[in-house]
Amino acid sequence: MDTPGDAWADPSRRWTDGRWSADLRDDEIADLAVDGVLVLRSVRAVVRDADWNTVPLAIADVVERAGGLTLRVRAEHPDADLVGEVRLDAAGDTIAVALELRATAPVATNRTGLVVLHPPALAGTALRVTHSDGSTETTAFPERISPHQPVVDIAALSWTTPVHGIRLGFSGDVFEMEDQRNWTDASFKTYSRPLALPFPYRLAAGEVVRQEITVTAGAAAAAGTTSTTDADDLLFGDPVTMPLLAVAASTAPDPAPHPLPGPPGGWAATLVELDLGAPTLRAALARAAASGRPLDVRLVLSDEDPAALAIVAAELAGLDLARVTAFQTRGDARRVADDDALRRLRAALRDAGVTTFVTGGVRSHFTELNREHHRIPTDVDGIVFSSTPLFHSLGTAQLVESLAMQRLVAVQAVEIAAGRAVHIGPISLRPHVNDVATTAEPVAARSDLTDGYGPALLDAADPRQDAPELAAWTIASAAAFSVPGVVTLSFFEEWGPRGVFGSDGTARPAAEAIALLSALQERDVTTGHTPDGRVWAISVLDSTDVNGGDLLVANLDRVERVVRAPAGDLVRIPAGAWRRAQARETSTGA
Repeated sequence: MDTPGDAWADPSRRWTDGRWSADLRDDEIADLAVDGVLVLRSVRAVVRDADWNTVPLAIADVVERAGGLTLRVRAEHPDADLVGEVRLDAAGDTIAVALELRATAPVATNRTGLVVLHPPALAGTALRVTHSDGSTETTAFPERISPHQPVVDIAALSWTTPVHGIRLGFSGDVFEMEDQRNWTDASFKTYSRPLALPFPYRLAAGEVVRQEITVTAGAAAAAGTTSTTDADDLLFGDPVTMPLLAVAASTAPDPAPHPLPGPPGGWAATLVELDLGAPTLRAALARAAASGRPLDVRLVLSDEDPAALAIVAAELAGLDLARVTAFQTRGDARRVADDDALRRLRAALRDAGVTTFVTGGVRSHFTELNREHHRIPTDVDGIVFSSTPLFHSLGTAQLVESLAMQRLVAVQAVEIAAGRAVHIGPISLRPHVNDVATTAEPVAARSDLTDGYGPALLDAADPRQDAPELAAWTIASAAAFSVPGVVTLSFFEEWGPRGVFGSDGTARPAAEAIALLSALQERDVTTGHTPDGRVWAISVLDSTDVNGGDLLVANLDRVERVVRAPAGDLVRIPAGAWRRAQARETSTGA
């Protein structure tokens, strides 16, 4: 466990020129800095297809030259044939990134152009906006996660850091900004082609997309003195009751492993999402019920088969239920458990003689909860939403940086819930549903589970499900999401490509983390993290251990870290690893 897995690595190469530096991670110009101070989290060219899926840009060549570099790129997609280059040029106080992409055949796209990611540390920073007509306004990067675009019609942005004055200019299109913390991305994103315009749109064969962003930095302030230490203090918050742990039912193709695997003591519930219009409905419910645990049931309503709701309600009558909700499938409230959906659900449950908790919320990300919570009735027994760190990017850096954003999302979700229980999940590496697709969701053709269902029909599996580091990430994620008001955390699936266990029942690295977290359910704990958000910890307060209780520490940094436990002792954690420590002695938990 002490050696980071290959699937976890984000290969990169360092580029520097004068005052400027960056990391080149495949097609991404990451961590753009001036005088060693971070300015932009990322600049990259993106191509999104008609369902907002990212079309990979293959790097044909990287040419380093005096004053910059050139990336020769080609889109890799049957329906998106584009070829061109990304140029980076630095000169004194200014650096420019230019894109030129030519469509060699007609392309249907929702977005093709440059995207800029601003670091989340800018939250609350004053921001001057120059609009496309030359007018200006003063605003700020939002403190709270903004449900909608905080800035639109952008030609240039200017802000001041403690070290530099920064101006960021855009050309080639009209740009706007969204708050990507909604999706637990550690960034504000400025992108081109306003979302108010129709999409998808077409690029004709031979059409060229040309865009450029230019960053100008004022002279560096006088360098101050910095101090270094051998250990980072873990910053702990107030006590909290550790949430219950749930795992989603497997959506993988049959056969299921026998016997069904599970950690010692088990998790508290099995989350299952059932599409009432899918032929796999009954088979999926039967598989989930086979776990022997209470079911957290999420129903996707079917307008084509309105009788299906009454039928499944009758099926639920004999099962052990933790809670039930239902989501709309179309209209303004699509994928929301709104008043109409829950009215229909309650009537069906009542007619079937089922008494259980009924929750509201959204089928997808916190984004939709943040935007649509006004549609959720106030008399629900709880709020649900899902979470994935890999919605916009598949990089491991994105996965790690999501942890601090998960804490922000949890706190704001509890505020939205206004005293109602918050149930977060499924928490998965990749989305369990493409909530921005413009085409219909794939549905299995068979009524059995030969082909699986739901996420099994999407590109939702990730090789990092087998990475040793995923155990540390799972512990850190549980720590980040554990705030007062969050009652349940549902991680991954039981077994299969997205599972805690493999399709043959073999335990994956996350299984040990799930077992540890399951043992902490409903115990009094405090959670903490280092200031950079790369090391997270859970400290058990109600332990009878004479040395002060158990401490789980997870290090998601690329290097070994030494942190200070609450009692003052130092805990050394290798990169991508976790440790279980006592207040007065440490031991390896790997």
